[in-house]
Amino acid sequence: MSRIAARFEALGRDNRAALVTFITAADPSIETCAEILKGLPAAGADVIELGMPFTDPMADGPAIQAAGRRALAAGGSVSTTLRLVRDFRQHDDTTPIVLMGYYNPIYHRGVDTFLAEATEAGVDGLIIVDLPPEEDDELCLPARAVGLDFIRLATPTTDDKRLPAVLANTSGFVYYVAIAGITGTASAAAADIGRAVARLKAKTALPVGVGFGVKTPEQAAEIARVADAVVVGSAIVSTIEASGGDPAPTLAFVKALSDGVRRARTEVAA
Repeated sequence: MSRIAARFEALGRDNRAALVTFITAADPSIETCAEILKGLPAAGADVIELGMPFTDPMADGPAIQAAGRRALAAGGSVSTTLRLVRDFRQHDDTTPIVLMGYYNPIYHRGVDTFLAEATEAGVDGLIIVDLPPEEDDELCLPARAVGLDFIRLATPTTDDKRLPAVLANTSGFVYYVAIAGITGTASAAAADIGRAVARLKAKTALPVGVGFGVKTPEQAAEIARVADAVVVGSAIVSTIEASGGDPAPTLAFVKALSDGVRRARTEVAA
């Protein structure tokens, strides 16, 4: 069983949603990023998304774009990202790590080389936002063949005709983008999210995570009541930017998000 499947299975037994946290590799520096990465599980992160910095992040809003620029200036790259994962695995062999990014750096490195390095480093899955299902032969199917989950995005505009193609080769979990737009710019209503999650869960047995626009522990708790995972990215990288290189505020914010997620279903039951 993959680390991702094992984590969601364990959380299902506990009747709890996962907190999925996003940071950009090498932001604000390689050393500080390594400290934050190491501290995330203890702060309450159940799954970690690690962004591979790229010069043209078309799906990302201002906060994550800025994180990417900081990371690139600090020496961030595919190699740096994989080294951070490799170092993380020296002390944590259970927390799933998903690399999120764009296809260009992978294509430039070579798909076979990248997949071999990623599996050796301890990566568990990929989210590559600019590869549609029609291009599954490029990366999705090769990744799955070596044991990496390929996590696909579904959006408010993914209609019933398109959804089967989106779900066909998806594994690990389905990432529902709660808004029509780029990261970190708006938040969806809880009722709309609940309906969207129910629709997805009627079509797949995979866990459904919800992200884009989650900024507070209260919002995280709302989503955790209806979804299998809550994904938080822009709010975390904004905290990294504001903290001036000190990991403590970021980890404290993740702890607050985790507390919200963990109490969400308990409060409903009470």
